[in-house]
Amino acid sequence: MAGILALKDEQMKWNTLDDMDLDGKKVLIRVDVNVPVENGKVTDITRLDRIAPTVKEVINKGGKPILLSHFGRPTRGFDLAMSTQQVIPALAEVLGHRVHFASSCIGRVAQEAVDTMPDGDVLLLENTRFHAGEQANDPEFAAELAQLGDAFVSDTFSTAHRAHASVEALARLLPSCAGRLMQEELSALENALGQPERPVLAVVGGAKVSSKLELLTNLIKPMDAIVIGGGMANTFLAAQGYQVGQSLCEHTMQDTALDILAKAKAANCDILLPVDIVVSREFKAFAENKVRNADDCPQDCMILDAGPKSVEEINKYLETVKTVIWNGPLGAFEIPPFNAATDAVALHVSELTQAGRLLSVAGGGDTVAALKKSGAADGFSYISTAGGAFLEWMEGKTLPGVAALEAG
Repeated sequence: MAGILALKDEQMKWNTLDDMDLDGKKVLIRVDVNVPVENGKVTDITRLDRIAPTVKEVINKGGKPILLSHFGRPTRGFDLAMSTQQVIPALAEVLGHRVHFASSCIGRVAQEAVDTMPDGDVLLLENTRFHAGEQANDPEFAAELAQLGDAFVSDTFSTAHRAHASVEALARLLPSCAGRLMQEELSALENALGQPERPVLAVVGGAKVSSKLELLTNLIKPMDAIVIGGGMANTFLAAQGYQVGQSLCEHTMQDTALDILAKAKAANCDILLPVDIVVSREFKAFAENKVRNADDCPQDCMILDAGPKSVEEINKYLETVKTVIWNGPLGAFEIPPFNAATDAVALHVSELTQAGRLLSVAGGGDTVAALKKSGAADGFSYISTAGGAFLEWMEGKTLPGVAALEAG
């Protein structure tokens, strides 16, 4: 990815690996190995790649890395389909180290695995969510986890919004710090939202205003401009009296949309909505479609993307800003050709970033997928691996996993 972000912002009050003496220490590392698996094989190693620097550095510092992670959403204790054991081959290949496995994350089995692991190797514990105490943030469960280690490293911003035992409580029981991935995530977001270089523009897309109401409200004050796209834009268009035909639209949220527009105007935050639209009668790939003015959607059609004039306006505005934060696509990017607006704007952000004219940070599941599909992802300054945590951070919420590190 383009750009090198500062690895530690002085505004932040958390330790990093630079602050820890790990020689001879048993180091519990909370990671996220919740990766896609098909027919017993990991199909996307992105998350494994991202945790590798921290694990390798712990080994290089003389520590013994003991990895804690969830996998899926088990509801009744042990479930073979959600065992972390299935990621070991891929994890070992990524790390370049032998990875051992303990069939529990607490108790005698886990303790014996910790005690017998050779120097230079890695230990992966079983799914923390097989125990009810994990999601309940139970102090007794956290204490059992803490018995396995001498220090704790949090390297999972993707779960930092969860007040879970291995994320929040454990950080308060042992000498703790942020891993390199967590550090990168926090630094990138602080640079983009905490003290950004202005002007700052946010791209906010997605299906529903209701799901991103807090985000939009929170962004009005710190942003100089907000691009609203996807199904959300349809609600704003309808609120202004435009016909949106059969489009995805939350008609009950029209008053809320108008309120957001009024607050943005009062705060001198420009709102960029589509000025033209791509409409179709069918929601399928390569469906027959037409470009219309934003106020001219036929009754039997649906809006599936922003039009070329909208892209031109957004890209022209991008030439005037210094920081971009992106969450959500501008159209139905999953089905061509309705990925056109998202791709065009994302590629322009990428080009400006690579030219040294922008700091660009993006996050969220659909966002990452859309940017990768467009070929623009590698040009952004930073792509967050987090979904819910990225969104909650943008909403201005306190993340328990981060607060615990700051407290330490």
